[in-house]
Parts: sequence; C-alpha cells; structure tokens
Amino acid sequence: MTAADPRFSINQMTVKQLGLPELVAACGELGVRHVGTWRAPVQEYGVEAAAKLLRDAGLNVTTHCRGGFLTALDEAERKAAVEDNKRAVDEAVTLGTDVLVLVSGGLPAGSYDLPGARERIADALVELAPYAAERGVKLAIEPLHPMYAADRCVVSTLAQALDIAERFPADQVGVCVDTYHIWWDDQAPAQIARAGAQGRIATFQLADWTTPLPEGVLNGRGQLGDGSIDMRYWRGLVEDQGYTGPIEVELFNDGLWSRDGHEVLAETSTRFTLHAS
Repeated sequence: MTAADPRFSINQMTVKQLGLPELVAACGELGVRHVGTWRAPVQEYGVEAAAKLLRDAGLNVTTHCRGGFLTALDEAERKAAVEDNKRAVDEAVTLGTDVLVLVSGGLPAGSYDLPGARERIADALVELAPYAAERGVKLAIEPLHPMYAADRCVVSTLAQALDIAERFPADQVGVCVDTYHIWWDDQAPAQIARAGAQGRIATFQLADWTTPLPEGVLNGRGQLGDGSIDMRYWRGLVEDQGYTGPIEVELFNDGLWSRDGHEVLAETSTRFTLHAS
C-alpha cells in the first residue's frame, strides 16, 4: 500500500469510531504522519497518556479542537468559557501542537445581535490570546458556513474572522481556512490573500460539500471528491500565500462513521492524493 502524502493530516473526528490507540496503529500502518485531535476523546483517554501515545508513535499533532463558544451574555458563563479555553490551551501544549482552533459560538438564547456576539468574542480574546501566546499556542478563529450562525458560530466569513484577529498580534491570533465553510464565498480568495499577507493562516482543512444535507446539517461534510469543491484550487490559494504546513481532513459524516475506521482512514488518504495533491 502506498504511504500517505506527507502533508496529509487526519482529524480525529473523521474516524471517531477508532479509539486513540486504534487510530495511532492505523496511522502507522498507512504512513500517516499527522493527526488533529479533539478534546472529548483526548480527555476520555487522558491528556498526558494521549500525548505520550502520539509522541511515542512519532505522530505530529497539527491542531487541537476545539476552543471557543465565547458569546454568552451572562458574565459568569463568559468567565467559565474563558477558563475552559485556557484548559484547552494547556491541553494543546501537552499534546505538542501550537494551534488551538476556535469555533466561536452562536447567538445566545433570545438574542438577535450578531455584531454584539462577535464583539464578545474579541473581548474574551483580550485575556485568552496572551495566555495562549505565553505558552506557544496560536488561536485560529474558524469561520463556519452561515447555516451555523444561530447555534454554533456567529463568525461566518474569513473577512469577519480577520476583522477580529487583526485586533491582536499575528503570532497570537490567526484563522482556520476550511474549504467546507468558505467555498461558496466569492470574497474568500481575497481574504486568504489578506490573511497570508499578515501571517495569519494558522491551519488549512478540507471537506467536500455534498447534497442533500442531512437533518441537523452538522454531519453533512462530504468525503473528498464526492461533492462540489475544487480542493486543488483552494490549496493553491493557500499555498500561494506561503502556507506549507500539514493539510487536515475533517469530516463529520454519519455514513463514514458507520464504516470500518481503518478503511475510512485509508480511503481518505487516497482521496487526498487524488483530489488535493
């Protein structure tokens, strides 16, 4: 079997049916060098134990997901969210990655104020960004497709993400460029150039857009090559701005999760080579 592309990174959620030891073993068999981790399964396994397992296997942790959810109106909830994000930063340090991805959070119940919610994200980063930077971790604001604005992420475009990120030094706050969330936006190429000029492209993720979307829409990310997104085009835009790091495939897909995890990992690696290399 051909070894995985050296730039290919598998996000843990793509094959969440694999426990961490099984994922590490599968990566070893397939020659996958990079993994993006998620907080819940890492915490379940034990952060220190997970870090040792990944380190001993020679796997590089590309990102840790996810921080964020910083839009609450209640002051106690906001403080709790910042403290939880600090714990996420500490986890990233233990795991050996320098990028924490932020999914910023949706509108609080009863609120209609999108600009106000975005301001609260910036307010939280005033405390969180220096904390992360002191520990060698960069925060990556990830814009999510507008269909998630109400309940998951009020930051819907790269422009909005950069408007927040630019309030902070580039070594503290950058952006996550994810094809699934930005492929529809005709302003995204210019915003990638804007991010690149400032050194704010912290990570690059791939997922395809397939229809019909499932009920609930969260788990509708398509396998590479199954949908409408030109992966090589977006990779070219990001690399033209100097991004040379690992490229992470992050798929939330019930169909993929119902299959054998090793098979899905092998397929994803092959699809990366076919559609994104």
